[in-house]
Amino acid sequence: MRRYEQVSGVFFGLLATVQLARLLFRWPVQVASVSVPLWASALAVVITGALALWAFRTASTLRPH
Repeated sequence: MRRYEQVSGVFFGLLATVQLARLLFRWPVQVASVSVPLWASALAVVITGALALWAFRTASTLRPH
């Protein structure tokens, strides 16, 4: 299971990085006819960043088989 946590940490870390880039560069996002506000990306950075940290911490506490 250690590999799963590492892959999850990288995936969520990449998502957090993309959302942070959207915040910094103020990239517009529109889904259908609805414009997605920047605060949604701020929330996504916090959530995906926390999931990435959680995954990496879990991976570091597991013993390899």
